[in-house]
Amino acid sequence: MAAARGKTQRRRTATHESFLRHGRFLFLRAALILCAAAITAYILQKPIPRPSGGTALGYVLGTIGALLIVWLALLGIRKRAITAGHYSLKAWVSAHVYLGLSLIVVATLHTGFQFGWNVHTLAYGLMLLVIVSGAIGVWAYATLPRTLSDNRGETTRKQMLAQIASLDEQILEAAQPLSRQNADIVRLSLEETDLGGGFWRRLLARYGDCANGQALSKIGGALRGASGPEAVALAKVEDLMQRKAEALALARRQMHITAMLEAWLFVHVPATFALLAALTAHIVSVFLYW
Repeated sequence: MAAARGKTQRRRTATHESFLRHGRFLFLRAALILCAAAITAYILQKPIPRPSGGTALGYVLGTIGALLIVWLALLGIRKRAITAGHYSLKAWVSAHVYLGLSLIVVATLHTGFQFGWNVHTLAYGLMLLVIVSGAIGVWAYATLPRTLSDNRGETTRKQMLAQIASLDEQILEAAQPLSRQNADIVRLSLEETDLGGGFWRRLLARYGDCANGQALSKIGGALRGASGPEAVALAKVEDLMQRKAEALALARRQMHITAMLEAWLFVHVPATFALLAALTAHIVSVFLYW
């Protein structure tokens, strides 16, 4: 029984282990060894007339780099298969991150620091773009889910939307005694409030033109000149609209964080396909024209 508990504990530890720490930084160590070997070989070589992709070491490093790029691009396919052990998705992602970063060293040494306005440098530049966007993705998935959870608290997305809908119903009911002019202000909040909007609006969190905010401001002005039952109804509507504004802010922050999690993919994925195309052109041109 003690052995069984020990196995269970190890499984729990493995489950909660970050992909960056997978296997006690196994793939970080592998990436460092690869970089150290590439740097050592580069220093010890005696190229004629100068280091470049056309030397023996250049071809070796180029082959390693090309194979790594193709393998790294297969992560999207790998995500669709769920396995455990040495070839688990967590292990694959860990290798993807660290070996992807090692490409900076491998590919740079492959070039021999020879750059120009050509397809070879284009492939190198796209590779750096893919790596940088990938690094941003790693940061996003390492930090933003906790922010997302902290912002949401115990409230689910469905509950957020239900709360806003409930407040709309309460606002509509509280607005029944209002004059036609003030009822039109309430209608602005009920009918024209945009919860999220398009991707860029959610990403930039630009809601300065929020219809509920405009209506709340107008209701505040109307309340200052009102009296009697109208003032009582306006005060209740104002309180409900303020609560709606808080609920909208919470939901929009949630959408903003989610958009940030998605944003890096709009660069990383297209840049990866462009890199594969440029890499193909680079390899074909080398073997056909050099």
